[in-house]
Amino acid sequence: MTTAPARCPYPFHRPAALEQPVELAGIREEPVVPVTLPSGDDALLVTRYQDVRALLVDQRISRNLNRPGAARISKGNSMFQDSRMDPDPPEHTRVRRLVLRAFSPARVEKLRPFIHSTVDELLDTMEAKGGGGPVDLCETLAFPLPIRVITTLLGVPEQDMDRFRGWTDAFLSVSRFTGPEIRAAMQEMSGYIAELIAAKRERPGDDLISDMIRVSDEQDGTLTEYELHWWARLLLLVGYETTATQLAGTVAMLLSHPDQLEKVRADWSLVPQAVEEALRWKLVGSSVSMLRYATEDVELPSGAVVPAGSSVIPAVDSANQDPSVFTDPGTFDITRTDPNLTLSLGPHFCIGATLARVQLAIAVEALLRRFPDLQLAVPARDLRRQEGALLEGFLEVPVTW
Repeated sequence: MTTAPARCPYPFHRPAALEQPVELAGIREEPVVPVTLPSGDDALLVTRYQDVRALLVDQRISRNLNRPGAARISKGNSMFQDSRMDPDPPEHTRVRRLVLRAFSPARVEKLRPFIHSTVDELLDTMEAKGGGGPVDLCETLAFPLPIRVITTLLGVPEQDMDRFRGWTDAFLSVSRFTGPEIRAAMQEMSGYIAELIAAKRERPGDDLISDMIRVSDEQDGTLTEYELHWWARLLLLVGYETTATQLAGTVAMLLSHPDQLEKVRADWSLVPQAVEEALRWKLVGSSVSMLRYATEDVELPSGAVVPAGSSVIPAVDSANQDPSVFTDPGTFDITRTDPNLTLSLGPHFCIGATLARVQLAIAVEALLRRFPDLQLAVPARDLRRQEGALLEGFLEVPVTW
């Protein structure tokens, strides 16, 4: 069985785009494993399902990394760190409640017709190319869909959608861009957000940014001007990239596992389970973005202790491969029912989880129904991912039909 070295670099390397890092096979022999991050800083990787689950809901495990000695993910990019924002309860919870209104199940249901029509339009364009491909699924479906959905939800003009790809690439850079390049991109986006908010103050619409402006202007102290700008920027930056990567990867996983694809085609009600199994596979990348800080000693269910002052990563990618929870975890099996931890738990549960799941299910089913002979245009092992980025997005997923 493969085991991790005494202090190994993290994120782990994937042998191929759809395969799990080999270190994940045996890493749970130790509940806590020391790792070194891309920044060169050290952290503790918590590896087992029950321990990770416990950490995700423990308020002694802080997301506030603006502390002396706290590890950083990247040398040149502070990413989610902002000394003017408190990412922990109760401050985080106060603002999160306001944002959650836009992602409520009721509002997501109202978006279903728009999602369906957008998917149909994108597939029409894909089909109109003719000749059975090849086309890049990332550019024809996986990215355009969630970009259109999040910009519609937030109220961003359609003609501005393409600008966010470059800003997002910079924001999520671990080593792909330099510090000055990242700062320049963020300044450009901050200027855009300021102009957008000013425009919506003049002409509010039925969208999340307009709703947040109303709260900021009408309920003094509930949402500060800085929080308004920060959340608008964050939601635009991360509101589509994860869904896009997961969608491209979900389709690629199904196409590279014909037995599972056959099950879906025989019973379309299995699509949500296929989405969940692809989520368990954590196709968006490692758990390095879960980096946190222990404010007190924390004893885990396994009996291991995370010492106060430690930088710690609840390794969801490892937890999702824990054989004590998932039978034969290295097998892609869409009939599983055990809950994965990819979208987190507790106060930092993914705010867009419901919306992401709906988009994934609608898009996967529509794509497979429209193109019954859909297949990868290259061997699965030849698919390539982004390097030097927080999210390990696919460079392209070429398909034919």
